[in-house]
Amino acid sequence: MGLDTSHNAWHGAYSAFMRWRRGVAKAAGLPPLDLMEGFYIPTTESRTNPTFFVGGKGMDDWRIKMLEESLPISWGILKPDPLHELLCHSDCDGQIAPENCGPIADSLERLIPKMPTPDMKDVTKAFVDGLRLAAQKGEPLAFR
Repeated sequence: MGLDTSHNAWHGAYSAFMRWRRGVAKAAGLPPLDLMEGFYIPTTESRTNPTFFVGGKGMDDWRIKMLEESLPISWGILKPDPLHELLCHSDCDGQIAPENCGPIADSLERLIPKMPTPDMKDVTKAFVDGLRLAAQKGEPLAFR
């Protein structure tokens, strides 16, 4: 079981989809997804502990408290980009409207050279192709 989308954009594990979206966010120069609204869960576990992302070993308690109080990071403070719809999207259901598929594909396509591994580049290209096919057909890209 995993995530399947229409138009052959994605077929794979939910965990792989999240890793890919983290890579997309990083390539786009965005804050780590784990600190963003909709993803951030306060915890001491290293992956979602804000000090993990800022090299916080040995940070003063007051600095940690200030950092934690500013989380999660709101998407509204970022310069709007069509990519945000993909990054904020549920990974198990819903759809991306056909009129949004082309702009998201354009944003992703610009990131392909910045993706960290050949596999991530291939996955991004496949997602772009799926978005473009959905846009061409005037159909939403469906997550199921």
